[in-house]
Amino acid sequence: MSRKVLVAYASKMGATAGIAEAIGAELREHGHDVDVLDVTQVHTIEPYQAVVLGSAIYIRRWRREAVHFLRANVDELRTRQVWLFHSGPVGPDKDQDQQMPPAVRRLARDIGATPAVTFAGRLEPATAKGFLARRLAKGNLAGDSRDWAKIRAWAADISTAIPATRH
Repeated sequence: MSRKVLVAYASKMGATAGIAEAIGAELREHGHDVDVLDVTQVHTIEPYQAVVLGSAIYIRRWRREAVHFLRANVDELRTRQVWLFHSGPVGPDKDQDQQMPPAVRRLARDIGATPAVTFAGRLEPATAKGFLARRLAKGNLAGDSRDWAKIRAWAADISTAIPATRH
């Protein structure tokens, strides 16, 4: 029997949401019961034995709502398996690991989560929000840089780390 897993995300332009959906699909393929939710829609983590949290990362910062989720749930997250990811790099830096912001690093340490894995992001004119993003989406940074094989492999590794529930 599977464990109930929450895949929560904070996305600005939809790329991180797409990554979260792919992670959820991979975990389901490995037999887990998974909910994929925008972090603002998560009211409790009580039913979940494992949590995967992802945030878009811009200018070395996580989305405010993702950091709030970590802070609000520190005690409960300490009693669960927790994995973190962030997405955002595009262009020549798309494969460079991004450091966790200091507040997220402290919270991850308090929770006992491993450091966040970095996934490349997407920057396209149709979804770009904000003046700078819209401008960059018209240049050489535009495109979808997400590595779906890397994302699925990471989710498969998580699946093997989540113990099966026995009844």
